[in-house]
Amino acid sequence: MLDRFRAFWTKVVAPVAHLLIRLGVSADVVTLVGTLGVSAGALVFYPQGELLIGTLVITAFVFSDLVDGYMARTTGRSSSFGAFLDSTLDRIGDGAIFAGLALYFAWEGDSRLYLVLSLICLVMGSVTSYARSRAESLGYTAKVGIAERADRLVAILVMTGLGAIFDLPVLMHVALWALAIASTVTVVQRVWVVRQQALAAAADANPSAG
Repeated sequence: MLDRFRAFWTKVVAPVAHLLIRLGVSADVVTLVGTLGVSAGALVFYPQGELLIGTLVITAFVFSDLVDGYMARTTGRSSSFGAFLDSTLDRIGDGAIFAGLALYFAWEGDSRLYLVLSLICLVMGSVTSYARSRAESLGYTAKVGIAERADRLVAILVMTGLGAIFDLPVLMHVALWALAIASTVTVVQRVWVVRQQALAAAADANPSAG
């Protein structure tokens, strides 16, 4: 859903990307620094209850995901390893965000319910990405679901930030409920879609069985 805004934000980060290219910085380094920044923002500030600062730090480094991709395309140095590294580190950054929130609810927020919801979001978010990757490695497609990665990130960061600004923690609570449900539904959707493709492939391979 949010891919339609990618072109706009790519134009915004383009000057930064060109500067880094002139300085000799590689896209892989940007990917690594971005992940470290996101993880630090989530795991340092969120557990201390500094939700707004943590969200601002995370948001600043999240844009590295656009910068590194633009740099790789511009320099013509896109590689299989770069794609692998980007995808792997994305999982770490995403996990750090919800782990940070889980620690917040364990310590400052003092809520077992939202601690559990944060962990559900962490696990299901990872499984959502894994399901698509594994499906594609087997020759199927699984790009379906109501909770893509970009949607999950924007939802939790916006609602956590606004909740901190206006002292309305209920906004973050609503986001966690929505994402826990949506991520779980997305996993089910992807399993179902791959199952249908697998059954169709099996039927095509053995038509006499029908």
